[in-house]
Amino acid sequence: MTETSTHLSPTPREQLRDLIAELAIVHGKVTLSSGKEADYYVDLRRVTLHHRAAPLIGHVLLDQLEEVGLGTAEVDAVGGLTLGADPIATALLHAAASRGQDLDAFVVRKAAKAHGMQRQIEGPEIAGRRVVVVEDTTTTGGSPITAIEAARAAGAEVVGVATIMDRDTGAREKIEALGVPYHSIFGLTDFDLA
Repeated sequence: MTETSTHLSPTPREQLRDLIAELAIVHGKVTLSSGKEADYYVDLRRVTLHHRAAPLIGHVLLDQLEEVGLGTAEVDAVGGLTLGADPIATALLHAAASRGQDLDAFVVRKAAKAHGMQRQIEGPEIAGRRVVVVEDTTTTGGSPITAIEAARAAGAEVVGVATIMDRDTGAREKIEALGVPYHSIFGLTDFDLA
């Protein structure tokens, strides 16, 4: 009798982690948007706009939202502050569609347009709908908080915030203080950055 080795394929979450490690983590001194300095930078746009990683983001994040009770049966739309949230919301929209589920996406501008319909939130109407705010990397929580405030002002019920990577620098506490549950796929320890 010969032994056979069973090679397990990496899970979608593991594949995504590997792509982030390979493509998005840049080592060296950088100044973050918060003004703080770090020895590395996580440039998740290198991943959220990548042909293999973007579909993984949609499916991994959709799976995680379903695990915490925020699947497409409980959530009507996802979105956040442009630019970081845009490809994530789109990846979620496509992942849901591939599963035969309905999920809209929306984009929050930093300020309402001064022309046209003068909207701060673009996409299908979110008034009266349950939404999750998404973000690529969360540091201070400023971008998701801006999106939460805009979504609430538009009449949406914000039922969660979901981010790809939490830098564990206080965003969770600030967001949860607003009464919004906070979820992240990865933290710094997943990449030996803590």
